[in-house]
Parts: sequence; structure tokens; C-alpha cells
Amino acid sequence: MPGFELLFNHATQGILLVDGAGLIKAANPCFLEWSGHTPEEVLNKPTDSLLAGDIRSWLRCKNGQVIPVKVTTTSYLQEDQHYQVCFITDLSAQQQTADALKRAQDAQQLEAHIMAGKESAYRRVSNFLNSIWTNLDAILIVTEPMGHIRFFNPAAVKMLGYPAREVTDTGSLIQFHDFGELEDRAAKLSEELQQVVEPGFDVLTAKARLNLPNESEWSYIRKDGTRFPVALTVSAIRDESQQVTGYIAIGLDISARRKSEAELRQALDKEKELNVLKSRFVSIASHEFRTPLSTVLSSTYLLEKYTTTEDQPKRLAHIRKIASAVHLLTDILNDFLSLGKIEEGKIQVRPALTDTRKHVEKILAEAEGLKRGKQQVVYHHDGPAESTFDGSLLRHILTNLVSNALKFSPEEGTVYVRTLATPYRLTVSVKDCGIGIKPEDQQHLFERFFRGSNVENIQGTGLGLHIVAKYTELMKGQITCHSEPDKGTEFIVHIPTPKT
Repeated sequence: MPGFELLFNHATQGILLVDGAGLIKAANPCFLEWSGHTPEEVLNKPTDSLLAGDIRSWLRCKNGQVIPVKVTTTSYLQEDQHYQVCFITDLSAQQQTADALKRAQDAQQLEAHIMAGKESAYRRVSNFLNSIWTNLDAILIVTEPMGHIRFFNPAAVKMLGYPAREVTDTGSLIQFHDFGELEDRAAKLSEELQQVVEPGFDVLTAKARLNLPNESEWSYIRKDGTRFPVALTVSAIRDESQQVTGYIAIGLDISARRKSEAELRQALDKEKELNVLKSRFVSIASHEFRTPLSTVLSSTYLLEKYTTTEDQPKRLAHIRKIASAVHLLTDILNDFLSLGKIEEGKIQVRPALTDTRKHVEKILAEAEGLKRGKQQVVYHHDGPAESTFDGSLLRHILTNLVSNALKFSPEEGTVYVRTLATPYRLTVSVKDCGIGIKPEDQQHLFERFFRGSNVENIQGTGLGLHIVAKYTELMKGQITCHSEPDKGTEFIVHIPTPKT
């Protein structure tokens, strides 16, 4: 069976033939290359001396190296003796599929050697190679020199969806390829090899004819038209005079690898983004913490100077400054903590039936300490008293919006808060008469660390509106902004209120 014998020597998986006593009776060239052993060093040795682990997940090499592998086995009976065929896949280098093929002996020489007097060995190897052909977890196609398919293994049938009878002797290797992809590769190969490479079977075999490494990735097309990525190696089969008598194509489905690579790229992009966030956090935190900490330090120092009863008003003024500075520091830390929880996906939405007016009034009472001078907050509610929403997330949203409205309004300004409840949603509006937002800044309002170009002298981290937008998104709501410079700003949040 020349095809089977060729597979044994050209397989890019390690293969061992093990007898019933667990002793190695044959090892293919690929396995010997990985392990660094000679045939004499492994023959009649127990498999446990080379393969170890709970499920034989490690290959011990002669040089002391340990390679992670996957081992699958199949059994057969030969001359009343049980044998096992072990297929060993190198998990650290799955793309190395062609090296063993280039060192294989000529199939006709092997057949002549077997026919010379080793009939029992021939039958054993034939069964062995038949097991490889049946169980190899890779597309294996053998073609004639012009590209017509001669052998089409079961894995190819499974992966490509073509019965072997449909493609053997009539089909061609290029029928699984995208012609546009072949054209692109033909142009690149023509430039690389400095010779004309036609956009067909020539693209797949040009390097093989020149004995050059010939592994590349392709998009393979199944019979049903769907596609999947394949790492393909094509090698030439030559006779005694080195004339090409055919080609062997081995293709590995690399869909899982592509998925892993994509996930790794996403993880790396996320890591880079987090590193940028950390850098900006350090920069902003150091800047924003400096002013309130300086206020606390200076006010504490001055408090020590006021020791008489007459100094009580001055003491109260500095105590208020300290309280305001501590409140500002707390807001900054809360912003960073909220951002961290959002990025880590730790925020969960827990809607509950809530009295909207009472809940909002409580939130506004907690925000009284944010007022400056004669600032006022006017609240009005319309619609049913109760709605279903996450009260905690609404508190974060409303507190942030009211805090911003007060921060960017004059000391005698008024902030208007309105809630409107309907059977299907809750609308929250926060409107001020402050400095407003420039039109060119409005498109960036909800980005992390963004601050408007007209707020240089007002403290802030640029995180508040980003967090508000994220909380709104978590509740499947929407937020909009209407603003004009020096005329004020209104933020409107729409939150769905499903019935419980």
C-alpha cells in the first residue's frame, strides 16, 4: 500500500506502534525528530519512559526538553497480537507539518524493501498506515502531477463535505480554493520567485517543485459554500530520477488558533487601554487632589491660630472649607471606583418598584452640601408616583448631573430637576443656567477624561458624564444633551420601566 507507507514517513504527527506489553515497536521519523532519539533508543522501550502526565500530556526529549503533546490511540489485532497506534500532536508547534515529509524515503524503495522478504512486517505496517489514514486529524490529499486527486482521506471528507468518490480521479486540489486568493498569491509568488506563476495549481506547487518550504494559510471552501482557515503544506513526490510523480497536500484547520489569536489581540488592546487609563488616572489624580489637600492643610493650620470665642466665625468658615475639600476628594475617589467597577463588569442592574418623588427628593437632600452661595435646586414630578428602576444607579446618575449643574452655575443660579413617569419609561431632566457647553465639545461629552474647553478653572476629572452614560446604558436607557454657551445646559435621561 504505497500511499499508506508514504503517510507513515511523511506524517507531521508523531506516531508510535506499541505492542500489548506497552513496548514501542515502531516510531515514525517525526516522533524521532521531536524527541531527539534514534530508533535504537526507543525500540522495545516502554511508552512511559517518553510520554508522561495524567493523560500522557508531555513528551520527554533526549536533551531534557519537555514538549506539551496530545495523544490519541487506536487499537487493532494482528496475528493474534494486540497493537496500539499512538498519534502524538505537538501542541507547541502545530504548523510544523512539512519537515518530516521532506526527509521521507521513496515509497517505491520502501515497497521493494518490504516485498524482499518481510511479509509480516509489510502487513503490520500496512495496518499501521491504514490506521493513520483513517484517524489522522488533518486534511490529506495526494494528487498526480497535473493536480487530479488520487487519495482523499476521511478527515478531508469530514472537513470539506465531499464524498471521496466525488473527487477521486476527477477533482482537483484547486477546487477548494478561492480563485481571487489564488490570483493574489500568483502575483506575489511571481515577484518572489522571479518567474511567471499561473493563478491555479501552479500557485500551490511552484515552491514544492523547487524544493522550497511551501507552507501558507488559505481560506478553504466546503461543498456547502462555507469557509474555514487552513494551514496548507504541499510537498512533491519524486521517483528515483527526481522526477515529480505527484504531490501531497496536508491541511490543518486553524479556526481555533485564529480565534485564540483574535482573543489575544483583544486582550492586548484592552491591556494597552488600561495602561493608558492608569497613566491618565495618575496625572489627573495628582492634579485634582492637590487643591483640596492644600485647602485642608492651610485651613487646619489657621484653625490652630483661632483660640478665642470671638474667632468662632472664622473657625466655622475654615471647617466648612475642610468639609467641602473632603467632599470633593470623596467625589473624585467615587468616580474612579465607579469607573473601575464598570470596566470590570461588576455593576448589576436590580430594578424594583420605587416611589420616584420620594427617592429623588432624598437624593437632592443629600446633595444640599454641594450648593454655593444662593444656589437653589427646584424639583417637580409628573405622572404616577411609582416606577420600576434601579434606585442605586439613578442616585449615581442624578447626583452626578446635579453636582455638575451646580458646579458650572453662578452662585445665585437655579438648577431645575424634573421627573416624568409613564407606564413604559421614566424621564429625568436636569437643567441649569450656567456656562453651557461649546458645540465642538458636545460630541465628546461622554468620553473618559474629557473636559470642555471652557472649564479650565473648574475642578473635575472628566469621568462624571462618562459614568452617567455607562449607568444609563446598563439600564438600557438613553441620555441626550442640549446646551448653548453662556445660556445653560439640560441633560435628559430616558430609562425603560418594565412592570414587575
